[in-house]
This record gives sequence, structure tokens and C-alpha cells, in this order.
Amino acid sequence: MKFYTLTTFPEIIDFYMSESIMGRAVKKGLIESVSINIRDYSLDKHHSTDDYPYGGGAGMIMQVQPVYDAWKAAYEKASGDSEGKPVRTVYFTAQGRTFNESIAKEYSTEESIILLCGHYEGIDERVIEEIAPDEISMGDFILTGGELPALTFMDAVSRLIPSVLHNDDSASDESFENDLLEYPQYSRPEIWHERKVPEILLSGDHAKVDAWRRDQAIERTKKRRPDLYEKFIRNSNNT
Repeated sequence: MKFYTLTTFPEIIDFYMSESIMGRAVKKGLIESVSINIRDYSLDKHHSTDDYPYGGGAGMIMQVQPVYDAWKAAYEKASGDSEGKPVRTVYFTAQGRTFNESIAKEYSTEESIILLCGHYEGIDERVIEEIAPDEISMGDFILTGGELPALTFMDAVSRLIPSVLHNDDSASDESFENDLLEYPQYSRPEIWHERKVPEILLSGDHAKVDAWRRDQAIERTKKRRPDLYEKFIRNSNNT
């Protein structure tokens, strides 16, 4: 999979995508991250990308021309990667549908994705009307730019791609899989601050361990996320 990120801060994207699990996946050729600096497409001598909004109001907004031209360049490249297949563009905005694991899975089968990072008070609406992106929100809060959402999106989607995680079973055991939170995990030492690892995990009986973990996941979900628990119960009753 290839991510094209349109941003005014490419160094933020490049640093994260060169480290840890994402960095290893890039080196293996499992994913590719291309940062495109929107400033490079500005036509003025200062490489400006923002201006005051018509009608007044606080803050600045990103201008039509540099954002659109950067997107058009990315789209042409991404279309070539995808052999002419439609390429989805994601714009991160508080007005979009809230990102979750189900949406991450939806995007994990794409060949190329363009990620548009807004800044300041947003982007000139005419760009949004012209390119008709998928609009994604990370939650009911406001950030200063789209770079953190873009990184969150790439991380969540990439880990669902086969071989990106060291253990491909990891993704299927995480929180939100089958509408459950993940069970509690333990490692060495066996006793710490007088807290002992549950005996069942030391038993070597894999069937009992699996049953314990499922019970713990159900109980934890019921206690911490009753909304997810209700969904889990509904789906269990329908199978």
C-alpha cells in the first residue's frame, strides 16, 4: 500500500513513518509513505498556503490553488500506481465520520490512498467540493492540523496489512475485534509489588487460557464500554 500525504509539515510524517513498526514495514516494501509539501505548489514567492477568510472571522484558511494543485499531482501519481483504478482521498475534519477499526479495515485493501491534512481554520470549501474526499474525524475534539490524524490513520490501516506486524495473529487479538476490548496481558516477573500473574496463564493449558482470556475480554468490555458490550451481545444472539 502506498500513502500520499498532503501536508505543510512533511517532516512530521517522514519521521514517524521511518521508525519502529512503520519504519520496518517501509523497509520491507510492505507499505510506502510519500509526503507532499503543499507549499511546493504555492505560486507566490513566499510559498504561502493560507489567507484570511472572506466574510471575516478568526484565523486563516488554506487556499484553493496550492491545495488543489498538490492533490492533483498526488492523484496522478497514485492513479499510475493503481493502474488507473479510482484512488480514494481522505480529508481529516471534525465533520467527518468517526474513525474506528471497522473503517481501518475498509481502507486496508486499497492500493493507494491520498491523505489531505488541513491546518489553521480549515480548507477553502471549493477544494472539498472539487475533489469530493472521504471525510474522517478522529473524535469530538479539535486539533491544530491534520498530521496527527493522518499518522493515526496510516498506523491503524498499515497494521492490518499482512506481515506488517511481527505476529500476524496480533491484529486479530486486539481491542475492538469482535466488538470486545482486549483481555489483560502479563509478562515477567511473575510477582511484582506483591501482584502475581494469574495462575491460569502459567498452567500451560492453552484451551483454558483461551477461555479465561475471552471471559476477561467480555467482562472488561461490559464494565468499561457498555456500548460495545451491547453490540457484542446483539451480534452473538444473531449467530
